[in-house]
Amino acid sequence: MSQVTTARWSFLEDVVNYRRLGISRMAIWRPKLIDVSEECCQEAIRESGVQVSSLGWGGGFTGTNGHSFVEAVHDTRSAIVTAAALGAESLTIISGPQGAHIGSHARRLLVEGIAECLDTASEHGVTLAVQPMHRLFRPDWTFLHTLDATLDLLEQFDHPLLKMAFGTYHLWREPDLLERIPSIVPLIASVQVSDWKPNPRCDNDRALPGDGEIPLPSVLQAFEDAGYRGSYEMEIWSRDHWKSDTESLVTTCRDRFGSLLEGVVPQ
Repeated sequence: MSQVTTARWSFLEDVVNYRRLGISRMAIWRPKLIDVSEECCQEAIRESGVQVSSLGWGGGFTGTNGHSFVEAVHDTRSAIVTAAALGAESLTIISGPQGAHIGSHARRLLVEGIAECLDTASEHGVTLAVQPMHRLFRPDWTFLHTLDATLDLLEQFDHPLLKMAFGTYHLWREPDLLERIPSIVPLIASVQVSDWKPNPRCDNDRALPGDGEIPLPSVLQAFEDAGYRGSYEMEIWSRDHWKSDTESLVTTCRDRFGSLLEGVVPQ
């Protein structure tokens, strides 16, 4: 479960309630760490037994919210240290928007930013998971929108701690996706699960699994058939769902995902 899904709960409420509701793994959302000490987070995680799949996010190397490249690198290195301290397997990396940069310069900033952070990642044993996103997110988030662009980046580094965060919402329309999944599974750090409904009103308008158009059973079947054994994170960015009862949202996500997995045929 991603803490983004339970946006109205605090970090500590998430940890306690996830465990109570049968959620064994969580993806941490950095804004929830602001008002609680690292030591308190560590203790809560340890006592709950909930494992941490990822921390989101670092990056923004092209300039995000007025931050400079140097500030973005410093922040990402700090996030890597935090991820390690909280037991997260990976840190999700968002490039930042292209903005006023030409495409080649934006990519160079991303490459240089990752290069500046890989030593810290290696020191702490944290995977950097680059996140490609749907073009809907182009203005504020990233210029990486396709599998090919992301794979080219990973190939340039060929580093065991640089992988990809795969979002079903972002990549479900990739050509020949089901056929390509076996070749990319070794490069996937985490799979974020949500559904796409037609004509999204904004970038916070995702649907629960089963309420949209993505053939999620086929996608998950392809991942399982290809030997993927990493984490699946229920990540529901939705203004509508955030207004609903949070506990009901969690149990619905849990049950919907359970049904998806039950439909996957073991190979």
